[in-house]
Amino acid sequence: MGLRKSGTHNTLKFSAEEVTLAVDMLEALEKTIDMVYYLMERENVGTFVLILLKAQNADLETILEKEKRDTDILFEINKEKSTYVMLCQDTKVDGGYRFSERIIESIEAGKGTDIYCSQVEVRTTHHKVETVLFTLLEIFLKAQRETKTSEIVYKSLN
Repeated sequence: MGLRKSGTHNTLKFSAEEVTLAVDMLEALEKTIDMVYYLMERENVGTFVLILLKAQNADLETILEKEKRDTDILFEINKEKSTYVMLCQDTKVDGGYRFSERIIESIEAGKGTDIYCSQVEVRTTHHKVETVLFTLLEIFLKAQRETKTSEIVYKSLN
């Protein structure tokens, strides 16, 4: 993702691969987040965390399946590029951060490389699903541009 000045306006430009990733995430997660929003409003379920992960030379799907709880939901976004999203229900940013630390340690122990991890904590249902997902993607792409490998980049949405 790049920021390009156009006259007096700043405009965001996304590569075709980044647009495809955004669309794939939206298609995979939209209905599930709608359901989680319903639970948050009706059943007093707390915050949730979305974690976007990508790694090379690692069986990321197996690692995530092994580490996740029964209430965590794993989404394969792009198997070929080893890109996954984990939705952790009733989780705050610190719990998501500890989970991500364990995943990164497992990837590194298996000699995985080029690990990128971003997460968004969602505290209310006031945000559109698109806003949540695009915020997650935006911080993920920024981490990649800044080569923040094996770091956990996060943001909370109030």
